[in-house]
Amino acid sequence: QLQASGGGLVQAGGSLRLNCAASRRTFSISSYIMGWFRQVPGKEREFVAGISWSYGSTYYGDSVKGRFTISRDNAKNTVYLQMNSLKPEDTAVYYCAAGGGGTVALTTAYVYWGQGTQVTVSS
Repeated sequence: QLQASGGGLVQAGGSLRLNCAASRRTFSISSYIMGWFRQVPGKEREFVAGISWSYGSTYYGDSVKGRFTISRDNAKNTVYLQMNSLKPEDTAVYYCAAGGGGTVALTTAYVYWGQGTQVTVSS
C-alpha cells in the first residue's frame, strides 16, 4: 500500500530525497496524516517528520529540524522527504506511514506502514 524508495549511500553533507508512493487502489493520501520515521537496530522507531492532511502543516523531530523537509503531492499520491546536510547519525532504515489522526510524532497515530528504505551516511 505504501512504497518507500530513494534511500542509498551518501557522504556526510550530502542530500537524498525519499519518496513514499501510495496505491490509489487502496487509499488517497489527501485524507491521511503522513509521516516519516527511522529506526536503527536495537532502538525504538524515531519520529522524523509529519504532515497533516488538512492544511499541510509540517512537524519535525528535533534532530532533523532545518535539514529535512517533508512535502506531499496529493495528485501523485506521494509524500517526499528531502534530506540535506546529512550526518552519519542519520543512518537508519526510513519508514513512511499514513494515519487517520492523533499526535503526528507518535507511531500510534499511524495505521499503514511502508516497507522501509535504507539510508547510509558515511563520514
